[in-house]
Amino acid sequence: MLTSIGKYTKSFFVKILVGIIILPFVFWGMGDIFRGGNQNIIVTIDSEKISSQEFVNYLQRINLSEEERKDIAKTNLLERILSEYTGRKIISLEIEDMGIRLSDSALKNIIINDDAFKKDGKFSRTKYEKFLIESSLSAPAFEENIAEQEKKRQLLNFLSKGIVIPQYLIESEYKKENQIKEIRYLDLNEYFNKQVVKKEDIKKLYDENKDLFIEQFKSISFIELKPEILTGKKDYDEVFFKKIDEIENEILDGKNISIIARERNLKTINTKEINFDKKDLSGNLTKKIPEELFKKIFIKQKINEPELIDIGNKYYLAEIISLNKRNRDINDKLVNDAISSKLKVQYKLELNTKITKEISEGNFDINNMIDFGNKNNIKINNYTIKSLTNNDVFSKGIIKRIYETDDNKITLITDSKLTKNFLVFIKKTNYPKLAKDSEDYKKYLTKAKFSIANKIYTTYDIGVNNKYNVTLNNKVIERIKNSF
Repeated sequence: MLTSIGKYTKSFFVKILVGIIILPFVFWGMGDIFRGGNQNIIVTIDSEKISSQEFVNYLQRINLSEEERKDIAKTNLLERILSEYTGRKIISLEIEDMGIRLSDSALKNIIINDDAFKKDGKFSRTKYEKFLIESSLSAPAFEENIAEQEKKRQLLNFLSKGIVIPQYLIESEYKKENQIKEIRYLDLNEYFNKQVVKKEDIKKLYDENKDLFIEQFKSISFIELKPEILTGKKDYDEVFFKKIDEIENEILDGKNISIIARERNLKTINTKEINFDKKDLSGNLTKKIPEELFKKIFIKQKINEPELIDIGNKYYLAEIISLNKRNRDINDKLVNDAISSKLKVQYKLELNTKITKEISEGNFDINNMIDFGNKNNIKINNYTIKSLTNNDVFSKGIIKRIYETDDNKITLITDSKLTKNFLVFIKKTNYPKLAKDSEDYKKYLTKAKFSIANKIYTTYDIGVNNKYNVTLNNKVIERIKNSF
């Protein structure tokens, strides 16, 4: 069933559930993978067996994209999903082995205290049941998942209980984020901004990648599925969602939007062929289709394949009914800007790679940095960093990188998009004192605990993996992969 689950995902447990229980997708040609004997077992964990049917049911609850489904036979995606699922099974066995239990009354308290199911501060049975209906979930399935997550939480709390944190670890965490750094830096963007993109480079890149500069024009057909047109009422009730289910089943049966509309006496709205900017071939802007619906449906590449789309508790049936392509000319502003931007990034990568290599080989120091600045008329700045935040020059991420650099060392630091590029020389570092009676002390004590807990969990994970004998049935794995 198409759901409006988003508005109910504010609480912890519901957020976890949404990550696990997603709308099922359709598997074709999988009938021959369910056979008797060991051919039906995909994984054995000691004496515990996971059947191919069980694993496929799990796959049906995962939000794989169409591209991922198409490429699953060529990649190791299925193996990674199976590994994750096997890990969950092992943790469940470990929880059972350690005797961790969750009583019915404790489970009830978790649910009735969940803000997602409260109205006027009290648990609302109506809101709870509405959530289950709209999520196409049974109460036992939902409650089983909550119980599983709660037992995992108890296991992790048990593993980290009683940790005594050494003082030096607390101070180490503090020093990672609290330093006074005296530095000299050079803003490489002053150099990059002076670089002119050459016309011959633009033409060369265009000629080599003409297939990339194609504009798509698509005609879209859609219907807003309001309760009034499906049930004759204004309420989003169980009858309405039953109609939504029926339409979804008709889509799975291969019906397109025109057939569904004709059989149900629904009126479709059709756009002209429009591009990604919602403009037609004459450059006119189309306002027929809601913006959010347009963004979701325009990215589809197949025609006559309708899709149910939920946007803010509004339900739409939409499909691409035609798709045409045309090449963009090299003089097209969007093409020219895209190529110029790519070339500018390429220039940055080439210089940054060259300097980074020289630094790693010990062939670029503060004197080379000064020479580079003088040669390109770029100022070398003196600066003192006093805080990880509230900095008027560097972002938090870049300051963290600076904090990791030792005195009398030079480093080249960029952000992920290469919009910020700095050569930085560390002159001197001072560390403020951390008072034991301060709020900061409590904060970094928690961070130190978290750091140690992560290491304990990693060690525990390795130990658990060694404890259980896991056997994979590669023939079944290959058969499932080839069934997509």
